Amino acid sequence: MEQSLSVITLGVADVEAARAFYVDGLGWEATLVVPDDVVFLQIGHGMLLALWNAEHMTAEAGPIMDTRGSSASAPITLGHNVASAQTVDDVLRVAEEAGSPLVHYGEHREWGGYSGYFTDLDGYRWEIVHNPGLRVEPDGRVVFGG
Repeated sequence: MEQSLSVITLGVADVEAARAFYVDGLGWEATLVVPDDVVFLQIGHGMLLALWNAEHMTAEAGPIMDTRGSSASAPITLGHNVASAQTVDDVLRVAEEAGSPLVHYGEHREWGGYSGYFTDLDGYRWEIVHNPGLRVEPDGRVVFGG
């Protein structure tokens, strides 16, 4: 299998509410909207975020199961690296104004960065981070350090 990721899909309870949070609240642009089913947002070069009706997603892909075969929810954090500590707090403020039910404003971290968190309407956790040791090269490679 090629080491690649092109779509991150989040199961959401209400597709329209999720669309409103990301598009109207956060100011993102929808690439494709299929009412009551799915919203696609381009989040990078060849990368999509899909907000899919959770019932439809479970019917197609099955429920999330833990290692013992019990129904569970998988822990996940979506990360967004920004240019400065101030930008971290600015993004968190926008998320709060968009209706995020939980916002933890930024803190300086022991590894040298600054980060905070918000959740979307379905509880997906976003880490907004300024990592001064991470950079993206013109060819798209991510480099840590230096």
